[in-house]
Amino acid sequence: MKMFDKVAIVGTGLIGGSIALAIKKKNLCRQVIGISLHKKSLTLAKRIGAVDIGSLSLSAIKDADLVILAMPVSSIISLAPEISGLIKKNCLVFDVGSTKAKIVSKLSGLFPFFVGTHPLAGSEKRGIINACPDLFHNSLCIITPVNNTAAAAVAKVKKLWSFLGAKTIVMNPLQHDRILGFISHLPHVAAFSLMNSVPEEFLKFSPVSFKEATRVAASDSALWADIIIDNRENVLNAIKELQKNMNDIKSAIKKNNPAELARIFQKAKIRRGSLK
Repeated sequence: MKMFDKVAIVGTGLIGGSIALAIKKKNLCRQVIGISLHKKSLTLAKRIGAVDIGSLSLSAIKDADLVILAMPVSSIISLAPEISGLIKKNCLVFDVGSTKAKIVSKLSGLFPFFVGTHPLAGSEKRGIINACPDLFHNSLCIITPVNNTAAAAVAKVKKLWSFLGAKTIVMNPLQHDRILGFISHLPHVAAFSLMNSVPEEFLKFSPVSFKEATRVAASDSALWADIIIDNRENVLNAIKELQKNMNDIKSAIKKNNPAELARIFQKAKIRRGSLK
């Protein structure tokens, strides 16, 4: 059963392209329209069957029943006023940005049927070339409604994410940003820092463990700079906590205290073992 007639996805990169492929695979709408600044991305999106129509102009979204904003955080915020003037009044809108507080605050006042979402799925790889219809299978998607969010819109967005394979959890935007500052944004900062801490001539000796620990350092640098700056207060708090733990390790090493070092490592091991 089709949930929508026309779906417009603004941003045909990894996430937007994967959503488009998943919607097509599940036959959830009659037509998918892709909007991008890059003609090459649209050409490839059409070639792999992610979109039916590709456009370089936002005007292509005007008849859509659902608009999905899959751009960087700053682009979502800056383009939202223009998009609000193009779509139908009853159009459902949701974003997939990695931070939520600023996006939800601004867009909830622009779109009557806006819902903030963040699928916790993806890759250090980028672009439509790496899009996959099963990217969201068994993943988690955080939904961030606020007081004026239409309940019917939330229900429909949750249903769509369920069809795409994701489990959904609801929390407020501020809580989302605090949590993601630690579990997503801090690991990226740590991986970038680790890569820059190792002398370049040593990298050719890198074992699998080093490659695994720094995998996300291969992520889009501009995209992640945008995310970190948008969530800077929470990220700074997370970095402060990391520095505290690094100082504890440093202190144990300086004191030649293997028992204390083992205690710190054991605590981390137990925590790691609790991850599912």
